[in-house]
Amino acid sequence: MAQATSPPDAAPGEDARARRHSTDAAGLGRVRAALFTAPALALLAVFLVFPALWVLYLGLTTYRLTGADAAEPQFVGLDNFVEALWDPAFWDSTWLTVEFVLGSAVVGQVGLGFTIAWLLRDRRGPLKRLVEGLVILAWILPSAVVSFLWVALLDRDSGTLNALLGIPGFPWLLDHPMLSIVVFNTWRGTAFSMMLYGAALGNVPPSHLESARLAGATGWQQLRDVVFPHIKGHVLTNLLLISLWTFNDFTPFMLTAGGPDGRSEVLAVHVYKVAVQSGELGYGAALSTIILLINLVVAVFYLRLLRSKR
Repeated sequence: MAQATSPPDAAPGEDARARRHSTDAAGLGRVRAALFTAPALALLAVFLVFPALWVLYLGLTTYRLTGADAAEPQFVGLDNFVEALWDPAFWDSTWLTVEFVLGSAVVGQVGLGFTIAWLLRDRRGPLKRLVEGLVILAWILPSAVVSFLWVALLDRDSGTLNALLGIPGFPWLLDHPMLSIVVFNTWRGTAFSMMLYGAALGNVPPSHLESARLAGATGWQQLRDVVFPHIKGHVLTNLLLISLWTFNDFTPFMLTAGGPDGRSEVLAVHVYKVAVQSGELGYGAALSTIILLINLVVAVFYLRLLRSKR
């Protein structure tokens, strides 16, 4: 095949300039493409990169909201990080956060979301739209609104749940604070898993399921051998997103404020109490940096697992 050549009268550097300006699909060239992306990069730098670096710096100081350290913070290096890692309150909050993620994200939202999507996969009509609408409504309502509704539901004196169960005066938020926020977060966040799994199940070839049924496969065998191999990428992606969102969720503060006696003080609430209520911004920044590192470890684990499955 003959190769295209430049016109004989073309300038010596014209071919190089043409190749440089056509290095991207849009034909903008590197300089003009960089100019187009510069505003977005500037926004990322201002609202993401700079705050992250600022928090990292604060974690190395004794900065406080008030007092002498607010005016002239001292540089202490890694002392805040060492103190955090030796603080029993930090590890208690970490364990409560793990319980919160496993209960409301992995078991609750992922499990319930898949169950609803599986039961509704072949249904049509108003019942399916009603169930999906109610689940999505719980997801899109503001956190303050749904928190108020659940406080009213679980109130010990005039709560709706106690009235329905006939056990007036039972203090759900005091006796079972972790169970309360796990159930609350499961109810509130299941919609994302339901929609993701609903779309994933729609891509499973019906002929494969029909063949499995004709071969005598049970419902569990169909899920294990036909459905899950097709949607395992969606499952891992959903687990990653839901786990990270739940790990950093601050909404439980609106129900229990971390109480009673710290029994529902997940890491997000713990950092708020340290940094804002106690005014220890330096120590709170160190805690935030540690939480960021934990998030990165979890994300890398999921991504490596997803890559190996593919």
